[in-house]
Amino acid sequence: MIRYALICDSTHEFESWFATSASFEDQAKRGLVTCPVCNSAKVERAIMAPNVARTDLGPKAPEPVAEPSVSSSAPAAPAPVALMSEKEKALREMVAALHRHVQENAEHVGKRFAEEALKIHHGETEERAIYGEATPDDAQMLHEEGVEFLPLPRLPGSRN
Repeated sequence: MIRYALICDSTHEFESWFATSASFEDQAKRGLVTCPVCNSAKVERAIMAPNVARTDLGPKAPEPVAEPSVSSSAPAAPAPVALMSEKEKALREMVAALHRHVQENAEHVGKRFAEEALKIHHGETEERAIYGEATPDDAQMLHEEGVEFLPLPRLPGSRN
């Protein structure tokens, strides 16, 4: 399996796994690799830094293997599937209910989330419930500023 860093024509970055380099090329050519943010099929490989082990430092403990990121690309071969248990279905519904609750009771501020959260935290604007998008750097900065926020869990395959 090969993990590629990908980028769409709207500059959304994401990762996906492919059986081979050729399977990525084939799926991308057929429009099966799409951005999970905007659903664009104009996707190409992003620049990746190779993970090369240094031999002068001696043996290194193996790193844990990360799970493949959720992507809308269709697999080249049939993938293993599993039925969800009742507990998994209930958990998925709770996460979906949380998303509905946030959408119904908070203001969507999009990519301005960090900026708006800071304004609320510093009393520069009225206190209100907001939701939107934040980068890992935004989240780190908000945490360091003492802003309380909650990352929303994603639902697999929902492109949220």
